[in-house]
Amino acid sequence: MLSSTVTRRMNNNNIKIVDFDKNLAEIKYIRTKVFIEEQNVPAELEWDEFDTDSMHILAYIDNKAVATARLLRNGHIGRMAVLIEYRNSGIGKNMLNFMINLAGEKLMTNIQLSAQEHAIGFYEKQGFTILSGVYMDAGIPHYDMKLDKK
Repeated sequence: MLSSTVTRRMNNNNIKIVDFDKNLAEIKYIRTKVFIEEQNVPAELEWDEFDTDSMHILAYIDNKAVATARLLRNGHIGRMAVLIEYRNSGIGKNMLNFMINLAGEKLMTNIQLSAQEHAIGFYEKQGFTILSGVYMDAGIPHYDMKLDKK
């Protein structure tokens, strides 16, 4: 668990839009740790054709990349991953808000994501609602969710 000092310092100023190719090592490290090693997602399913055509962000603490996500051109937020030692500190919420704002700046009005079942409550607290029944993706139960504009 992170100290409150780290939690207070984590804000949108620590989140940056990055170039996928230039920051591939950091993105790959985080997604490999979270999805491939922790969640047993096959490597061939983790990397796809959308990576090179998406906007990617990285969240930093003390100049170390600790979380990542991507935004597809159609407004789909995906590949949100936070290293285990930085979870439950507000990083995920800050990244999601950053992505929502980024989508808004790009005039994307249909903001959706595919949420792992265990994360449904997190996304609901941020204004997302479930659109689909449960389905399996890489052996993990998921639901499609959409941001409800209020």
